[in-house]
Amino acid sequence: MIDRKETERYLGYMKVRPDAQIDARIDACIAQIEKTMDCRSVKRYEPMTIEDETIRIADMEIHSQSLLRNLKDCTSVCLFAATIGPEIDRLIRRAEIVSMTDAAIYQAAGAAAIESYVDQVNQTIIAEADGYCRPRFSCGYGDFDLHHQRDFARLLNLPKTIGVTLTDTLLMQPSKSVTALVGISPKPSHCILQGCEACSRTDCTYRR
Repeated sequence: MIDRKETERYLGYMKVRPDAQIDARIDACIAQIEKTMDCRSVKRYEPMTIEDETIRIADMEIHSQSLLRNLKDCTSVCLFAATIGPEIDRLIRRAEIVSMTDAAIYQAAGAAAIESYVDQVNQTIIAEADGYCRPRFSCGYGDFDLHHQRDFARLLNLPKTIGVTLTDTLLMQPSKSVTALVGISPKPSHCILQGCEACSRTDCTYRR
């Protein structure tokens, strides 16, 4: 189920409620997405090492102070990707021709849908992991360079496993797709903040 409150938050309804007309359109758009979305995910567990502030996972070498803090005391990670499928992009494109209101709602509800699905995948990883999981961390968080999207796409074989490809600018298609990693440690420790809490953009419309 798509979280309606999250959908409204993405639409900018932080302190006010949408009017009755928008309310009805939100219900209709959410129902359409839920009817057509095709949720898929793939994950891969790998050992990891840190040496001279270089993180090594499979054949990746990552230089990121933000990720170093997140992965403190970890000995392995789970790389994963998730998508709700291509139909959401078709719905958005069609709506842009006839109703920009619906297009905006589809964008917001699609964002809420992929976040909810990623949370489900994350919970599965936590249940499976032989250790204590850190908050998930995606390329683009802090100084974790976006070019590592190519590594995720290659190591997880995204075009074949879940039908996700990268554009030349490293955007994922379908657009409502996510890649991330979850650090796994043999001992509990203070969890580094993630998502909005980890971001320095305090003026962002979508900040929780």
